[in-house]
Amino acid sequence: MPAKNTVKIYIQGGCYHLYNRGVEKRLIFQDREDYITFINLLRMYLSLPKVPKGSDPRLAYYGKKNLHGQIELLAYCLMPNHFHLLVRQQVKEGITNLMRCINTNYVVYFNKKYKRVGSLFQGRYKAVLVENDAYLLHLSRYIHLNPTSLATDFVKYAYSSYMDYLNERTTEWLNREMILDYFKRSKRYGTGDHFSYEDFVGDYKTENKSYLEGLVLEED
Repeated sequence: MPAKNTVKIYIQGGCYHLYNRGVEKRLIFQDREDYITFINLLRMYLSLPKVPKGSDPRLAYYGKKNLHGQIELLAYCLMPNHFHLLVRQQVKEGITNLMRCINTNYVVYFNKKYKRVGSLFQGRYKAVLVENDAYLLHLSRYIHLNPTSLATDFVKYAYSSYMDYLNERTTEWLNREMILDYFKRSKRYGTGDHFSYEDFVGDYKTENKSYLEGLVLEED
């Protein structure tokens, strides 16, 4: 029987939680360069293709395979031994294409750098279909809160999309609007600002945590 969430039946326009961890729970990000390399791969494949100056816009290119228009990244978090991506795919092959490109290139980079061979990730990545709006919002919160397990400040954690959500950073290849549109504003305005995304994320401990705990999947 296939492992949970490994059977891939993708829906065009569907949102998915993608995640995987290192084989035997080993570290897949050992230093800052590793995190930045993975993020740069996301940027390379998801950014709007460049257009050479003076060229016909229809001849846009990026130098390597580009997936802009096939898939959108809504949120992400990279942890020492696993990663989370929240995506919306616009074509049925979007997720498959992205994960193939990211995994292949990152494993080649990692194995060369650390002089190792073989698999880096624990089998195939996992994919969970987001079936309703409530799940989408709580999942984005779960992803952005992941760094709390490292006893670090999740608000300023450099390897997640949360700073983008708080307007502390701008990442052009990240689509924040799909989630932020559910809130009146991104940052908290005063105490107990329940209309802000920041309040939604930061004050989760004061709420009934049963919903959030249901999102803790088997990769942790």
